[in-house]
Amino acid sequence: MADDIFDGRVAVVTGSTRGIGRAVAEALLRRGTHVVVSSRDTRRVAETAEALAEVGPGRVLAHPCDVRQPEACHALIRAAVDEFGVLDVLVNNAGLGRFAAIQEMEAESWNQQIRTNLDGVFHCSKAAIPHLQAQDGGWIFNIGSLAGRNAFSGGVAYNASKWGLLGMTEAMMLDLRHEGIRVTCIMPGSVNTHFFEDGPDPFDDWKLQSADIARVITDLMAFPDRALPSKVEIRPSRPPRK
Repeated sequence: MADDIFDGRVAVVTGSTRGIGRAVAEALLRRGTHVVVSSRDTRRVAETAEALAEVGPGRVLAHPCDVRQPEACHALIRAAVDEFGVLDVLVNNAGLGRFAAIQEMEAESWNQQIRTNLDGVFHCSKAAIPHLQAQDGGWIFNIGSLAGRNAFSGGVAYNASKWGLLGMTEAMMLDLRHEGIRVTCIMPGSVNTHFFEDGPDPFDDWKLQSADIARVITDLMAFPDRALPSKVEIRPSRPPRK
């Protein structure tokens, strides 16, 4: 059912073929928003868009994008505006995690994570900002992690990228708040999703679900214009005792 707050809005969600990104795309579609689905995998993008079109007929656009490439990010945003006329929301969700101690971390693995988790947010946001300014009410959501404030062994690259993302988001918020654009960092703890190779674990029922993170975004979008929740930490309420 469409909601007046969401109805007719246009959102780009990166990394939206599975996990948190897909849940966000579906939640926005169910509220009446037009959504651009994107990831590097052309086949998955097409399949996801086809499935989500059943939720929001005529309101889904498939557009593959490697967020590590500036030109691809600009093309993604242009595709959204060309198809739907405007851009109201950018959800920077595309992310990558490769875990190893620093003495074992390969330079290529480091670079892939920094380029995806940090550079991708920069490139997509830069491309989106002029269009969000035109709406005088745009929003950028950066999907971070509690790893952006809690280091762990083996997280040298991932921690660095998420720590950097938190700092980037807070600076973006200060740069853009008077431009009519709200910027928020969503920082989940353990989410039962496809982030690891094995995918969701049905026995990890203590973890957050992707839909929980999507709910945070839709709830925040319903806040009055005068309110700017710039950082949201969300964690499982009852994790296993250590």
